[in-house]
Amino acid sequence: MKKLLLVALMGVLFISCNDKKKEQEQIAKDPNLKVHEKIAMANGFEKFDSISMLKFTFNVKVNDTLRSERRWAWDLKNNKISLTEKDSTMSYTKKDSLTKEKEYIDQRFVNDSYWLLFPYQLKWSNADFSEPKTAKAPISGDEMQMLSVSFPSKGGYTPGDSYDIYFDDDFMIQEWVYKAAGGGREMATTWEDYENFNGLKISKMHKSEDGNFELYFTNISVE
Repeated sequence: MKKLLLVALMGVLFISCNDKKKEQEQIAKDPNLKVHEKIAMANGFEKFDSISMLKFTFNVKVNDTLRSERRWAWDLKNNKISLTEKDSTMSYTKKDSLTKEKEYIDQRFVNDSYWLLFPYQLKWSNADFSEPKTAKAPISGDEMQMLSVSFPSKGGYTPGDSYDIYFDDDFMIQEWVYKAAGGGREMATTWEDYENFNGLKISKMHKSEDGNFELYFTNISVE
């Protein structure tokens, strides 16, 4: 009986892997999709509209010291966003005008959700994209496909920022370099520890080359 169960389980895993491979191949070969759209789709973009609630905790650790820990709950049906930080919970509904208190939450939500859902921002935002090319990734040194993403110089909380994203043959981001507007600060981190949450493929860990900076997500829930 145990052998039959093991064989059945292996069969399910084999079918699942084959389905995933076919899905990735379809995305890669789709002539109607641009490269940035393929990255979004490979991460489950088409599943996003079907979810009603997204929860996650945004964590930043520097030199083994936890600097930030923000717990988020995003009610997508009502566009209500709640932040729990230091045992205090604040909420707001996204709209055109925000009070100073609500702007405080919104600014942090935009930052934290960009890290969580950046592949989807490639579809949602009005960014400019370079032509993809082969380049060495900044941390691993591996040759990957690289795409530069530039955001408008006006509007938003960090106008003019740009990113060089390095992705594999399955259109999954493996590393990126953040570049602040005006030739300012640059930071390279990994994209690793991917997990599938009801169709949303999320990288839970981002590290600097020396490992002294870690930005990671815990308590992820997709309903």
